[in-house]
Amino acid sequence: MTRADKSAAIAELKEELGNSPFFYLADSSTLTVAKINKFRRLCFDKGIKIKVAKNTLIQKALENEPESKGYKGLFEALSGPTTILISSNPKAPAILIDEFRKTEARPLLKAAYIDTAVFLGDEQLKTLTQLKTKDEMVGEIIGLLQSPARRLASQLKATGGKLAGIVKTLEERQ
Repeated sequence: MTRADKSAAIAELKEELGNSPFFYLADSSTLTVAKINKFRRLCFDKGIKIKVAKNTLIQKALENEPESKGYKGLFEALSGPTTILISSNPKAPAILIDEFRKTEARPLLKAAYIDTAVFLGDEQLKTLTQLKTKDEMVGEIIGLLQSPARRLASQLKATGGKLAGIVKTLEERQ
């Protein structure tokens, strides 16, 4: 790889990873060509971009970014073969890896970057599959906010029915 090719690859990685708030680093080595093609197809179907890159190029792409992004925590995971999974959904790659590993031993999760939080190691996979997306959290909050209003409306309706029954009874007595 020439120096110009490396610079172009670093610039491309910097743009892709810098613009993505969610990406995963995985080890898919030892998978056969047929299995990696199957994994790539699943990634495509789920809207996950998959890319293989050299660790030094990944590190160079991330090391000049602002410290507030928190990329430095990922550097210790950059050893051995690295597959990058980029998604707009923070837990989609984790779910895909978890499902794929029901039949295969790999890919192993090396690290995940979720909105400045870094998750290191394969043992974090279960945690990542249980993350709530922004839409799920908004839905829960709306449900919680609507719950008291629903209870109040049902109480008023029930109380109104009771009052109507009392008024009707009093009217019949007279």
